[in-house]
Amino acid sequence: MIPALILGFNSRAASFQVWTSAKTEHVLRSETLPEPSAVKLAAARNEWESFQILVRADEPMTIHSVDVGNLKNSNGAILEKRHARVYREHQLFVETGSYRNTAFKKDWYPDALIPADAPEAAPDGAKPNLRALPFALAANETHAFWIDLYIPPDSLPGVYHGTCLLTADRFVKEIPIELTIWNFALPSTPALQTAFGSPAPRLRDYLRRVNPLVAPQIQATRETEARIAQLLSEHRLNATPPPELLRPVLQADGSFKIPLEQVQKLREFIDRYHVNALETPHPSSAIRDPEVDRDKFGAWLAAFDAAATELQRPHVMFFTYLKDEPNTEADYRYVQKWGRAIRDARSVVKVLVVEQPWTAPGQGGADSAWGDLFGAVDIWCPLFSLHRPDKAAERQALGEIVWTYTALCQGPPTPWWQIDFPLLNYRVPAWMAWGDHMRGLLYWGGLSYWGKTNDPWIHAPFYSGNGEFQQGKKGIVFNGEGSLVYPARELGLDGVVPTIRLKALRDGIEDYEYLALLERIGKRAEAEKIVRGLAESFFKWNPDPAAYEKARVQLARLIDSSRD
Repeated sequence: MIPALILGFNSRAASFQVWTSAKTEHVLRSETLPEPSAVKLAAARNEWESFQILVRADEPMTIHSVDVGNLKNSNGAILEKRHARVYREHQLFVETGSYRNTAFKKDWYPDALIPADAPEAAPDGAKPNLRALPFALAANETHAFWIDLYIPPDSLPGVYHGTCLLTADRFVKEIPIELTIWNFALPSTPALQTAFGSPAPRLRDYLRRVNPLVAPQIQATRETEARIAQLLSEHRLNATPPPELLRPVLQADGSFKIPLEQVQKLREFIDRYHVNALETPHPSSAIRDPEVDRDKFGAWLAAFDAAATELQRPHVMFFTYLKDEPNTEADYRYVQKWGRAIRDARSVVKVLVVEQPWTAPGQGGADSAWGDLFGAVDIWCPLFSLHRPDKAAERQALGEIVWTYTALCQGPPTPWWQIDFPLLNYRVPAWMAWGDHMRGLLYWGGLSYWGKTNDPWIHAPFYSGNGEFQQGKKGIVFNGEGSLVYPARELGLDGVVPTIRLKALRDGIEDYEYLALLERIGKRAEAEKIVRGLAESFFKWNPDPAAYEKARVQLARLIDSSRD
């Protein structure tokens, strides 16, 4: 490793350490740093790659700037510094570990990301309460900056070099950067389908709750929603279009139609934000009973068939989120009735149900006495912990689709998604999903569940659970559950800002893209061998973040070799 260069002089023998990491890990405030190191990265074109700069000093000082310069290769090609984004990692004190986190350590955890280019004032003129820079670094505390690099699609392959300059009181540190750009590009539209919802509705609720006098002027507008859609797209998640674009209109003859103007706007939205799946309105919003109103129900579904034809975007899947976690006999009867009616209509609209494709007494919340959901579901979406590859394969063999999702800490240990669990937990599920031919990933809350705290910038957002998690188990929490973004008003911004957890999830989705590319060129067997060496199942995976970086290089070389 090349040590970071220290320029200037060391007054009064003050110690100022700088360390870098390109691994999927978080570093806590109390943790000390190893020897300083250079940054070594590799990425495809049309991909984001990131690294962290961590700082610690034995006396208070101010970090004034973090500047990434142009990166150049030996042929003179330049990756311009405008493609770099600098954030400061905001830390939150977590006193109580998430349920089942036996390795929990009470400390300050980095999570939300504060952009260094935030404006001097909020949209309504208010001064921001938090800034990325300058930053007052307290003595004997470790803090970090997150650097995102975007590789444009037209970048030339090769090895690029440059530096990042960090300026503090009496110190200037020059950090070498080496970036390898592979000779292939990731498609703009992801291979992995996602349904995470939009943070906009909960953002509006939050603003009304914390500042009802100001909120009417700063509620999530169309401009806000566009910024949110762009943020989701940059992290390879499906953005949610305005609901009216997918709403069929009742015609005089009793049929339904999605007007051409709506279809055109929907097409523009899909193309702008690279959407691959659309959630349609729930059929019960227009139909009381699919059996009693059979003709009306058929007309409702036909409106989506016609819109899909007019849309001319065959890669986009239409689906209805029919029932969330059906855990009663009444729920099962509901899915059986509505799901089979939709499937009988042979519509483009797929039936998604958050349930595993198997039932057994006392397992997975279902009872075999209720019957099964076969013939009523197109897309099965079991929890990480309720996924059975053999049962999933049976449904996949019949042409059905399997997604997966996580919520709280349910079932046997899987890569649970809470702030205080390893950051790698957000990246590795995409590897597991690809290995078992899963096509989608779902998450609840629109990424913005801040309902348990008045200010997520001061107190870590959490979910306190219900049912089994409250039965005689006082104080059970799930830190960061349902929240992968933070409200941006405190920073003088409109909308939301990402977390390091969202960045790790993006990296996993990009890894999935590498694997999908290999599958398309007939190299699934080679790719699968690499994947199984890291993630045998949702219950057994390699916990070393460096192993995934190494494996990703192997995948990239396999893709590159296919071009020879």
